[in-house]
Amino acid sequence: MACTVFTIANQKGGVGKTTTAVNLAAALAAQKIHTLVVDLDPQANATSALGVEKQEGKSLYKPLHGEGSAFEMLTPTAWEHLALIPSEVDLAAIEIELAQQENYLLRLKSVLDPLRNSGGYKAIIIDCPPALGMLSMNSLAAADHLLIALQCEYMALEGLGQILKVVDRLKNAGVNPALDVGGIVMTMFDSRINLAKQVVEEVRSHLPEKIFNTVIPRTVRLSEAPSFGKPIFAYDPHSPGAAAYTALAKEVAERFKLSEK
Repeated sequence: MACTVFTIANQKGGVGKTTTAVNLAAALAAQKIHTLVVDLDPQANATSALGVEKQEGKSLYKPLHGEGSAFEMLTPTAWEHLALIPSEVDLAAIEIELAQQENYLLRLKSVLDPLRNSGGYKAIIIDCPPALGMLSMNSLAAADHLLIALQCEYMALEGLGQILKVVDRLKNAGVNPALDVGGIVMTMFDSRINLAKQVVEEVRSHLPEKIFNTVIPRTVRLSEAPSFGKPIFAYDPHSPGAAAYTALAKEVAERFKLSEK
């Protein structure tokens, strides 16, 4: 069973990155696509959003140092076809420690490759910290596709240009020549605000092949769900947010042929 690795990254926080990682993963799992979420953010928001308690020694901190394997960190969730590698605060130290290691940009790739090749998962989704530091760069080096969560506001367009330049640098440096911008997810869309519509149209006009048709709405229910340790489908399955992430997962599955692998 072939496995596709996605990283959801953005140097800006509060753009719906973790919300997208968790709910996209849950929606893929609902399609019976075996999915693994890798929480690479020391704040562990994806971990708590999936109802998993932070546990000391249960993150990728030790495997990234060459101690143990990612298999030991696999943690089941309450949802069928969905597993998690949790995060913990120790991961914050990696930003400094990894830079002192050989092949420091490829540490995560070497840790995840055995999992990827195990045949256990069709999709691995990496949730990154809200900065393009060492952990995020490692996730880009390990991924097949970058999915960009982009908030529907004007300043987000500037951030989009920056992350696209980082992708080009990694490819040109030979770190991950095959890295592809798999798609742009427009998040926090408010249909009452003209600027939000303009931002979507701007991205659609410049990157028509990259932007997903599904736009994620700004809703209170999507904001509330993580505090209950649930994806939106378990918290409010009939909400606009649940419908949007279901539609996005279908687009992702179709675009990357996840159901056929």
